[in-house]
Amino acid sequence: MQATESNLTINGQRLWDSLMELARLGATPKGGVNRLTLTDLDKQARDLLISWGEAAGLKTTIDQIGNIFMRREGADNSLPPVVAGSHIDTQPTGGKFDGCYGVLAALEVVRTLNDHGIRTRAPIEVASWTNEEGSRFVPVMMGSGVFCGAVDLERAYAATDTDSRTVEAELERIGYVGPEIPGHHPIGAYFEAHIEQGPILEDENKVIGVVPAVLGLTWYDCEVIGMEAHAGPTPMALRKDAMQVAARIMQQVVVIADRYQPHGRGTVGMVQVHPNSRNVIPGSVKFSIDLRHAEEQVLVQMHEEMLQCVEDERRKSGLEINIERVSYYPPCPFHVDCIQAVREAAKRFNYPTMDVISGAGHDAVYVARVAPTGMIFVPCKDGISHNELESAKPEDLTAGGNVLLHAVLERAGYES
Repeated sequence: MQATESNLTINGQRLWDSLMELARLGATPKGGVNRLTLTDLDKQARDLLISWGEAAGLKTTIDQIGNIFMRREGADNSLPPVVAGSHIDTQPTGGKFDGCYGVLAALEVVRTLNDHGIRTRAPIEVASWTNEEGSRFVPVMMGSGVFCGAVDLERAYAATDTDSRTVEAELERIGYVGPEIPGHHPIGAYFEAHIEQGPILEDENKVIGVVPAVLGLTWYDCEVIGMEAHAGPTPMALRKDAMQVAARIMQQVVVIADRYQPHGRGTVGMVQVHPNSRNVIPGSVKFSIDLRHAEEQVLVQMHEEMLQCVEDERRKSGLEINIERVSYYPPCPFHVDCIQAVREAAKRFNYPTMDVISGAGHDAVYVARVAPTGMIFVPCKDGISHNELESAKPEDLTAGGNVLLHAVLERAGYES
């Protein structure tokens, strides 16, 4: 009791050094990391992580999709483990902290408990999930998705990269097809520490973000079909201009999102114009739509308004407009007990704290389907992530690690 109720802290320098050592694997000239999932670099990173776990006395288990679990035994090993982690794969122009921080902060929790001889009642495990980024293989959050049953294992195995290599073949090639059936690994509670990947904490001058939920999202592919014509001789009233109709729909994406603040989001991130010539009226425009909100009922309303907008434009313009919803993730509220554990841990150190709804998906979203789950955010410079310029202050990373340590201890219990 005494060791935990005092301000037990992690070794922030050791955490930072581990992050910097891992970042050497796939280091880019601009200071970022390019370590795509299931590549040789990913294998090296996995091997390094496991070697660190073995040095800390952890026992490693790997499942059939390559998820890694490193276990520190508890006083009562019949209890399901308290798990903390994230992922170590990156975007092609990734940074040093996205995902990696959550895994190495979890490892630092274990190292700290070892340093102080603290024995927890329940086991503690460090998790590293396969292919969270989805930058080489789709779907994103593949390992945790297979684990919770949202993604079929055979579908995941069959996914291919741009060179037609499959997930199954690449897992076998790097030696990370484990024997355990995904989802057969018990989890008593799960925590994920992460850089915010947004600007809110930095803007508000807060150190810890308590994450009550993750925004739900719905993605669409939309195509407006008009008719190409010469930009000079064709009067405005006689045009079938796909671009002008598409632009009105795109504007409504923002209007819909603005209607449901503070958590509404609306983005058009990809646009393809045909024939993409400066003196030809566009004959077709394909574009993506991304709508997000923290409440499922509101997200449904935004969906209905989007469809109505398309129908209105179809009727007014007379053009063919096709819209297809291609992805849907409902909002993910986290478990009240895990949220409170994070809140109390931050309060212990008097860290400036605020609630932050996550706008990005994380493995925690899938794990929350099978276990009580919570997340911890720390600031990142200018809110930049998925970018080689991604940066975070060592003292903020240490603070997040301290919060993770005490949140894990609260759920795992302790014997000495």
